[in-house]
Amino acid sequence: MSISSPDLQPKVTISTIQEKKIRREPITCLTAYDYATSRLVDEAGIDMILVGDSLAMVVLGYENTLPVTVDEMLHHTRAVRRAVRRALVIADMPYASYQVSEEEAARNATRFVKEGGAEAVKIEGGSKRADLVRRLIDAEVPVMGHIGLTPQSIHRMGGFKVQGKTLAAVEQLMRDAIALDNAGVFAIVLEGIPREVAAMITAEVSAPTIGIGAGPDCDGQVLVLHDILNLSFAPPAKFVRRYGDAAALITDAVKAFKDDVEAGRYPDEGESYHLPKETASVLEKLLLHKTAV
Repeated sequence: MSISSPDLQPKVTISTIQEKKIRREPITCLTAYDYATSRLVDEAGIDMILVGDSLAMVVLGYENTLPVTVDEMLHHTRAVRRAVRRALVIADMPYASYQVSEEEAARNATRFVKEGGAEAVKIEGGSKRADLVRRLIDAEVPVMGHIGLTPQSIHRMGGFKVQGKTLAAVEQLMRDAIALDNAGVFAIVLEGIPREVAAMITAEVSAPTIGIGAGPDCDGQVLVLHDILNLSFAPPAKFVRRYGDAAALITDAVKAFKDDVEAGRYPDEGESYHLPKETASVLEKLLLHKTAV
């Protein structure tokens, strides 16, 4: 079945995502970090593209998400924006870009919209971010929330661990989700929490929930593109399903190129350019004359 051109499909907006929850239509989201991959993701009909701070690890090679900067995130957001026609583009605000002060957070968030072309930003944290969410919305920046396993809190959490396992933790997650919902987020990412808790939150809040390691009862799902394509160079999390093996495809292609070059099979005659006959004839005469001399 052929894929319709994104230019012929309706543009996905904040309203589109919210209406999908009302109609109980599943929402799809993937990360993407450059022109080529985001263009392919967009053309495949994914609803939202998240320029995630996970690019710190899967693209830039950092150990975790903490080192990536606003300027690096802006660089990749601009590349994604140039490729996308249909999907909603969301920029992940990196660590230290919104934790220091609301004024600095608003300044950085508006840069993602004005300079990066993002249509929304994502921030991590629950009820403690409610006032910030309102501040960013006042600045005309739509906000996606993110609770549960929040990678920017890796040191406080003691690693990448499933959250919401105790009754107290479940109650806190519920409070966080409701606070973000009341503050006006257009969606909430639920990461690394028990399925049962995600289902409770999804039923409680009006904002669509987007799960990653949170079970099938969320309003939508997000995964890291590099994870589903086996390009992350790390053991996959339990919730990751691999839909392709781009690592094997790339490796095989590179090895084949290497072998062909070393064996003299590349480039061949059909892959080479040639002089026009007139020029070749003159050049041949000049070479013959030079040889005779």
